Amino acid sequence: MLEPVSHLARLSVSLPAELLAQLDEMVAERGLPSRSQMIAELIRHELAGHREEIVGAIVAGTITLIYRAESGRVRQALAQTQSAYVKEIISSQHVFLEGDQSLEVLLVQGPSERLQQLCDEIRRIRGVQQVKLVTTTALLPPLHEAGEPGAPEGRAAS
Repeated sequence: MLEPVSHLARLSVSLPAELLAQLDEMVAERGLPSRSQMIAELIRHELAGHREEIVGAIVAGTITLIYRAESGRVRQALAQTQSAYVKEIISSQHVFLEGDQSLEVLLVQGPSERLQQLCDEIRRIRGVQQVKLVTTTALLPPLHEAGEPGAPEGRAAS
């Protein structure tokens, strides 16, 4: 989503010629209209990564995991681990891949260290092959306000 022109600020950057050429190549390969759009995306990515490192920072994002589901043991261990993080896991999507592999994506939001802890616990489950947390600086709006009719008991908006 592009911001209105009135909210844009100009920035002048000097780069080595080779780096600029690589940037232009990336912009062309992705079909973007300008370098500015690519640079803004790269900055957002780095800011989100930086925010992950700040203790207590609330972040939203996804955890993508690939695992071998040779038995129900892996899925059971994942379900048990995820149940301990019910406040942070907003939703999950699971698909079967070739052979006995599965792909699962968790939509998450919470303190960055808690999300990293969840990733570490998932990594320790035998059969999990890959785990990747990707975050953003934007947060999900509260799903329910405290005291709102229909709000889950004991789950106030964070």
